[in-house]
Amino acid sequence: QAVLGADLRALMDALRIESAVLAGYDWGGRAACVVAATWPERCAGLVSCNGYNLLHPPDAMAPDEPANEARYWYQFYLHGERGRRGLEQHRHAMAKLLWQMWSPRWPFTEADFLRSAAAFDNPDFVEVVVHSYRHRYGLVPGDARFLELEAQLLTRPVIQASTILLDGLADGVAVEPDTRSHARHFARLVRHERVDGVGHNFPQECPAVFAAAVMDLVEAAARERRV
Repeated sequence: QAVLGADLRALMDALRIESAVLAGYDWGGRAACVVAATWPERCAGLVSCNGYNLLHPPDAMAPDEPANEARYWYQFYLHGERGRRGLEQHRHAMAKLLWQMWSPRWPFTEADFLRSAAAFDNPDFVEVVVHSYRHRYGLVPGDARFLELEAQLLTRPVIQASTILLDGLADGVAVEPDTRSHARHFARLVRHERVDGVGHNFPQECPAVFAAAVMDLVEAAARERRV
């Protein structure tokens, strides 16, 4: 997760963006949370799906209820060579299956899927995905360049930016689809919206609510002259 945040900060540097409202879900949301938590001057506001989206690897080996473990079958599958080869050979089929499981009430079209599927053919896709799901369970070491940042994230820093949390209550992968308990991790929680019928991919499934949250924070930051 440290490298995701470092990459986002590097992108902002390359684009000469000093500060911005950051928003996202899953890996993109994690990158936004990392930047907000560790470089608060770069984050004028945060829209986070699924709450405080930072991993805590020391807790990863603690077993959960079987129903929750079942949600993460794909992660355990990728811990072995069979899973790595399976993803390599069936990356599109596996991704589509996960979309269907994670967003059971989203009637996405083939065109919707294909717009994202091109990224699955990236030559680094399989190795990046496999390393991520092995690293979070302590099965492989992380990149030595980011050990200091990773250690900082393990302290669970409070996010200082004005934050709007979004949860889709039909999320088929989130163990905790309603993240009200995460409020303690945000010093300036503006609001927490929970939307029935929305699954894991909140930005695509409910774009109007997602965009409105971003614009509310952009306008608030403009009043404070932060963007």
